[in-house]
Formats: sequence, C-alpha cells, structure tokens
Amino acid sequence: MSTHFRDYLDLLETLLDGYRESIHGLSPEALDWVPGKDMNSLAVLVAHVAGSGRFWLGDIANNDPSNRNRSAEFQVRGLTESELNRKLDDFFTYARETLTNIDPAKLSALIPLPSGDPREPVSGTWAILHALDHTALHLGHAQLTRQLWDQR
Repeated sequence: MSTHFRDYLDLLETLLDGYRESIHGLSPEALDWVPGKDMNSLAVLVAHVAGSGRFWLGDIANNDPSNRNRSAEFQVRGLTESELNRKLDDFFTYARETLTNIDPAKLSALIPLPSGDPREPVSGTWAILHALDHTALHLGHAQLTRQLWDQR
C-alpha cells in the first residue's frame, strides 16, 4: 500500500472515531432524534456516510457494485450504538481492503456517474478523495447534532 493510502486511512479512521464519539452512550431514541426540519439524526448520518463511502470507493473508484439503496440510508430507525459502530467498522474495513488492492490504473480512469448525477465523469482518485471529504462534512453535522441533543 502506498504512503498516500496509509495517510488516507489514518485520516479516515480519525473521522470515523469522531462519529463514534458523537454516538457514544446514546440510546436508539437519542440516535433517531432529529434536531429540526431538513436535518438528519445521528443514525441517518452514520448510515449515509457508511453507504456513501462504500459507494465512492467501491462502485465508482474500484468498479465493485454495492447495490446501494441511498434512500434507505435516510430511513434508518431503531439502530443501537453497537449496530452503528458496526457500519463504521465495515466501511473502514472495506476502505482498507480496497485501497490495499486497487489497480492503480483505476485511479486515473474516468468513470461515468450513475444516471441523474449532473457531474461529469470523475477519476478514481476524485472518487476516493470525495469519500473522505463527504465523511468529514457530515462529521461536523454529527458533532453539532450531538451537542444539540446534550443541550436540549
């Protein structure tokens, strides 16, 4: 594995630890709590980040279909902290295995995105970086949601 991917995985692990901190010690009720209109629960944020990360690293960068159901990620309810941690663990394990074994030619290849996505075809490298960026973006949402839960 290249140094770049080791660094990537270190950053990803740090971000996923942030999600674990955000959900630590919460009941399923708390994990399903939505702080306001057009906002997501902690459970939804974790399910979405795990599903999205798997999609960008696997489906797009590595041509390894996941059969992702994106809309289902936004409907999760009743999951425990342990079940959400398992989603994070599975995502990290998949990321490590994929980045360890990915064909370097896939990194520069342009990949068309699924129907309905307005972006141009993206490179495998772009998809891998986007997975990290997207994970970081939603970590901020998760941290704010936890703060709002703790202060309500």
